[in-house]
Amino acid sequence: MRTYLITGANRGIGLAITEQLLARGDKVVATARQPAEAQALAKLAASASGRLVVVELDVASPASIATLPAQLAKADITALDVLINNAGMIGPKRQSTLDMDFDGFAETLAVNTLAPLRVAQVALPLLKAAKGSKILTITSRMGSLSHMTSDRIAYRTSKAAVNKVMQGLSTDLAPEGIVVAVAHPGWVKTDMGGQAAAIEPAESARGLIAVVDGMTSGDVCTFYDYSGQIIPW
Repeated sequence: MRTYLITGANRGIGLAITEQLLARGDKVVATARQPAEAQALAKLAASASGRLVVVELDVASPASIATLPAQLAKADITALDVLINNAGMIGPKRQSTLDMDFDGFAETLAVNTLAPLRVAQVALPLLKAAKGSKILTITSRMGSLSHMTSDRIAYRTSKAAVNKVMQGLSTDLAPEGIVVAVAHPGWVKTDMGGQAAAIEPAESARGLIAVVDGMTSGDVCTFYDYSGQIIPW
């Protein structure tokens, strides 16, 4: 049994990953901004035989992220095998290079780029306590610099930036035996992806779990999609 920490696990892809990990016997620390309202997680916890721990975390708040180690200690979590940075946002309604909501742009960067690094840093002692631990950050193909597309530019920029951050983190954590990667989850039927999207959360989750399972210490940071294919940076 491995222990996973998943941010934004109360719905969508994060919830689907949580469900599938619990089904195969793993332990999950699932974060939500408002755990009391995370009814799907509460239902899972009731049948998870103690293998699901739900903690409060608002990735937009550095102060909230700073409380994570104390919450994990209170839950008697002494090591983490895998961190999945899943929480994210699409960004403001106005995010064109010609008409930008700059406050919304800054919030998008804070949530999609800075928060995954903040969470990784506070979780690092527990990741070091496990052998062969892994960090997977959910990114997007929209952040690939090979795509000359300008819609949703705040979102695209935040994902391109987090890709670079995770490359750097991978280099710095390699001596610790911790492997880091990023993955595009596909166009998924979630609140963010919309109901016109191509795939269900369960399909994306299966692929992302397979990506995590295939990550091996010593790997260089790689940009995957949920099917395991490599995406150009």
